[in-house]
Amino acid sequence: MTPAIQVTDLTKTFGDLIAVNHISFEIEQGEIFGLLGPNGAGKTTTLSMLATMQRPTSGSGTIQGKDIEKDEDGVRKAIGIVFQDQSLDEELTARENMDFHGRLYRIPPDLRRQRIDDLLRLVELHDRKDDLVKTFSGGMRRRLEIARGLLHHPSVLFLDEPTLGLDPQTRNHLWHYIATLSKEKNITIILTTHYMEEADRLCDRIAIIDHGSIIALDTPQNLKDSIGGDIVTVRTSDINAAVQILTGSWIEQVELHHDEVRIHLHNAEQRISDIITLLNQHQIQIHSVSMHKPTLEDVFLAFTGKRIREQEGDKKEMMRRQFKMRRH
Repeated sequence: MTPAIQVTDLTKTFGDLIAVNHISFEIEQGEIFGLLGPNGAGKTTTLSMLATMQRPTSGSGTIQGKDIEKDEDGVRKAIGIVFQDQSLDEELTARENMDFHGRLYRIPPDLRRQRIDDLLRLVELHDRKDDLVKTFSGGMRRRLEIARGLLHHPSVLFLDEPTLGLDPQTRNHLWHYIATLSKEKNITIILTTHYMEEADRLCDRIAIIDHGSIIALDTPQNLKDSIGGDIVTVRTSDINAAVQILTGSWIEQVELHHDEVRIHLHNAEQRISDIITLLNQHQIQIHSVSMHKPTLEDVFLAFTGKRIREQEGDKKEMMRRQFKMRRH
């Protein structure tokens, strides 16, 4: 079966800035596929190329077998897009926003009305269909944008940071709609996110992207399993000495991160006392000890040496990338 999306060596440069660096992946029909990474990692640029909004510098991509450069019209008919920035007209009602979109796709009037009603019911906005969008909450607007993106019955839906800026309860509510769409309508969904929990809960597979390159790609569980066992984090002011003495056949890996020592091992519950005893014997002061199962944050840290939130904090670099992209 032909993949819903196929990407080979896709690359986008802006002058000397490599925004997307020779990435390749395939997405099967009905799959929810996530691009996980910090702002400026290349996620939105990748979506923009697949949606024919930007031309690749090199490489290729197909959507439902249609080439993103040679068959732009065919690609655009096959996809729906929910942008990171809101694109609804606040002075129109929910129904009017949907109707305008349907006219752009030349959907016949009777069919357009039926689909609008069906989709507004799907996202639980039918009772607000005649209300102005400016009266809607952030979560309601995102649900309306998703409904609008589905109006022309695309087989592939692009969601760019779909829950950005929403409160946790609304975010959970929206995750339910996205999962339902994929399951009930067999729509292929590719979403970008920097929320670890969103990627973990929603996606069948995840590509972790950093500085324009895919550094890991697998199911959420396989990615977490790849870094092995449990993780015990010890905070101490003497991390170098701690690392030197934390050895043993039961310790799989030890990592340094600022004032933390991260110990990968199995059966951590039974080994925490051994770790504390070992450190106390060498008079190493312990500020805190914690234990958890591996998360996608740990996966990102293991592959990049940084947490996503630290990458987010690199405002200077992010501004430089955005400025260069706007200039081109």
